[in-house]
Formats: sequence, C-alpha cells, structure tokens
Amino acid sequence: MIPLIKRLAGLLAATVIGLTALPPGAAQAQASAVCAQDVVVRSGDTLSSIAAATLGDLSAYPRIVAATNALAATDGSYATISDAGRIQVGWKLCIPGSAAGAAASAPAPTATAAITPAAPVAAPVDTGEGSAPNDQAEEEVPIVDGEKLTIDYLRSLSYSGEIVVEDVLAPGSNYDRYLVSYQSEGLKNYAYMTIPRGQKPATGWPAIIFNHGYIPPEVYRSTERYIAYTDGFARNGYVVFRPDYRGHGFSEGEARGAYGFPDYTIDVLNGLAAVKDHPDVDANRIGMWGHSMGGYITLRSLLVDKDIKAGVIWAGVVASYPDLINNWRRTTSTTQPTTPPNPTRRWRAQLTERYGEASEDSPFWRSISANTYLAELTAPIQVHHGTADTSVPVAFSEKLQEQAEAAGATSELYIYPGDDHNLAGQFSTAMQRSIAFFDRYVKNGE
Repeated sequence: MIPLIKRLAGLLAATVIGLTALPPGAAQAQASAVCAQDVVVRSGDTLSSIAAATLGDLSAYPRIVAATNALAATDGSYATISDAGRIQVGWKLCIPGSAAGAAASAPAPTATAAITPAAPVAAPVDTGEGSAPNDQAEEEVPIVDGEKLTIDYLRSLSYSGEIVVEDVLAPGSNYDRYLVSYQSEGLKNYAYMTIPRGQKPATGWPAIIFNHGYIPPEVYRSTERYIAYTDGFARNGYVVFRPDYRGHGFSEGEARGAYGFPDYTIDVLNGLAAVKDHPDVDANRIGMWGHSMGGYITLRSLLVDKDIKAGVIWAGVVASYPDLINNWRRTTSTTQPTTPPNPTRRWRAQLTERYGEASEDSPFWRSISANTYLAELTAPIQVHHGTADTSVPVAFSEKLQEQAEAAGATSELYIYPGDDHNLAGQFSTAMQRSIAFFDRYVKNGE
C-alpha cells in the first residue's frame, strides 16, 4: 500500500530510534517494567490519549510502549507494540509508575460537556525551514524561487484531487476515522480524515481542513498528532481532513518547509479540492483551521480559494515576510532575552540575496506576504494567541488583527494571558470558541 520502500525504511528506523532513545525515565520503565496500572485499549483510544489520561502528558506515550513491550517479553497477556501509531481494541498495556518520569504525577486533563480535550500535542514551530548545515555543499541546498511564493502564483494554479481510503482506523466516539490519500503535484499525499456517523444532511456534512504546525517530518505520525484538536471538531458534526504535507509520514516528496517554498500550501489546496468532491461533504460548507505554521498556510489558502467560508488560526505565523525575517525572535522563558534566528537558514539568505533586504516598501516582499491582500479576504477569521508563547510572538496575531480591521475584513482576536504556544492552559475555552465560530459561519452558513 505504501510504494516508497526507502521512505518506509526510514520511518521504521526513526521508530526504532524513538523507542530506544526514550524521554527521561523511559529507560527505567523498560528495565524495571513496574506498572502503576494496567489499561485495556478501548474503541477510539490512541497511545497519545491514553498517555494524556494516565500520565498527564500526551507526548509521554513512548514510556507506555517501553514498559508494555518489556513486560510482553515475559508475560503474554501484555501486547507487543511494534508501531506506536497502531494499537488494537482489547490490548493490555502497562502504564509505568512514578519511576517512569515526572509526567506520571501530572494531573490528567478535565473534560467539558461539549468536548473531551486532552493535553495538546506539542507542535513547535521551526523558524528555519529550508536551511542547510554550515558544512552542506551549496549544490545540495534547495533553490528558492521567490516568484512561486507570491499569492498571484498560488492563484494561477489549478487544484484537484480524489480521496482514496488507505486504512480504516478505530472509530471515535461518534465518528469514523480513516487514513486516506490524494494526489498533489504528482505526489501521493496522505491525510487523517474523520466522518460523522448518523443521518447525513441532504447536502452533506460541513467540513474543516485542519493544517497542523511544524513537527519534525521524520517523527511525524498522522495517527498520533493533534488528536485532541481534531476530536473536538469531529465530535461536533464536522468532517475533519488533516493533510500530511509532502515528506511527512508516508507522504511522498521532500519536506522543504512552508516559508521558502509553496509546497505545503499547494498540498493543502489540492486536499481542499479533494474534500469538496467527497460524496459525504457539503462543498459549500467548508472551513479551515491552522496552528502555528498551519496558520501561515491557512491565511494564504483563504486568499486563494474563496470557497472557504471561515478560518480559525491558533498561535499563527501570520506576519508579513519582512516581520518574519526582521522581527521573529524565540525565547526560552519570559525572563531571558530574545535571540535572532539562525543566520545560516538558506531560504532567508537566498531571497534576500536575490530581492534585496526585506522591506514593507518592496513590491516583491509585499507580493509574497498574505497581509498585503487582507482587503481581498472574503472569509471571516478568528485568531487565538497566548502571551507566554515562546515560539511565535503574540505581536504577530495582534498586528494581523489591526491590519484586518484597517482592511475592512471580519476578524476576531482572543488573547490568553500567560498561556503557551499550544494554549494548553485554556485549551477547552479556545476550542469551544473555535467550534462556535465554525458553527456560525460554516455549519449554519451565516
């Protein structure tokens, strides 16, 4: 089913590395295999959701893998987990005790009446996609074509696709889950897709295209990332379609990054076209959600395809290119000084060398910045950002709101004091606001 043998081998190697180079405490769990409790996999469970509920940390699932596999070697009642992205109903898992790490004592996420959120998946933004190590030969560096970054170029392309079901996954609470594929520029791209159960509306279900943030492509797994987020929308009556950008998971192609190349945005727009043609989807009721890097993709997509009825962006990379290059700083805490991005990142260097210093007055830099075109934005947008975000400045969202208002666009901004890049502290509130926004402009078609 997956033709790329070389890529599959690489993913298998990454899985082996991930299970041997475990987070602090995982090696102890593997050695001692002492269980604080046993868990039997139920319908809709993933290792991430189990880790969130039992260890208080969604990303702590490798500890469960290590402990369970260690016990399985001597006790056949425990499952042997060879692929962390695939677990089966009825499997017996070992949840390691406090020796497995401090995460074991963290509180489990609380549920709300509307949704059942889990701790969000950590999805750090890469501020240097497309970069090359200092010792990499120049001819090996991907060549950036600035003209293909323009909004006009994206608008000039034709987008199409057909969704093919590759695997049926364990169902969610009130929806079915699938691993699907579609074509994008001749590449086979994969995606995670949910479809509500129950009586389908006469025109089809409303849908949300879900654009994830940066996750290192070599460790990305479609069935393990952003599950708490997609679940929030899926259980509220939406088809959810989360594309795996090229080079991620089993998707073909090279993961060159979002900011120096149009690849990921093109993948999303081809995925959107495929969703429009799906028999279970109402093509006139489609929204788009994006986190971090996915917010960058979302804003650009809204300017290309006017059929998208609304957009929601969490902690988005939504600044102009001059701001990205000149004003993007990352911090490790609220008290440490900011540091500039790595100057060796090649897409920045290539664009600057060819088109001059990044400036809001430059026709080229304006042509590749979505912010330039906000007066042409027809879909309302809702923006969320935490003030303690050390990956993407909250100022990006605040400035976008100012620019949208000045351009006459419909935009809402929610700021979360003290919250982080994933809005982990107020996840339920942000999710409920997002669902209500999509209900208003997508599901109910206001």
